Amino acid sequence: MADTQQVDDSKQAAKAERRAARLAKEIGAFARAHGGAEAQIAYIGHEGTRIVLVGEDGGWGDLVAPTYAVAQSAVEKAGITVHEDFAGEFAAKVKTGPYEWKRMAGIQIGGPSND
Repeated sequence: MADTQQVDDSKQAAKAERRAARLAKEIGAFARAHGGAEAQIAYIGHEGTRIVLVGEDGGWGDLVAPTYAVAQSAVEKAGITVHEDFAGEFAAKVKTGPYEWKRMAGIQIGGPSND
């Protein structure tokens, strides 16, 4: 029975490693497209862990990893700076456009009525 557990653990570790490598490739592509990138990792519950990416040009995006460990491994493999929180100079780099402002305003005020 112990051998079966070791095989299952090995398979899970290999799967996590492959997922981290795929995420690292995506992070690298984002960084190349935006003149570099920095990240912040945030646990989002059962769904996994969110990797928020901010490019040097102000472009931003995010990816979701199945676990915090996979997210950490992915950003380490990509070789980008990781911030503890989404604040200060890091957050100030984000450039938003009309779409984001319209969407945020619609959520806050003037959005669909719940009546």
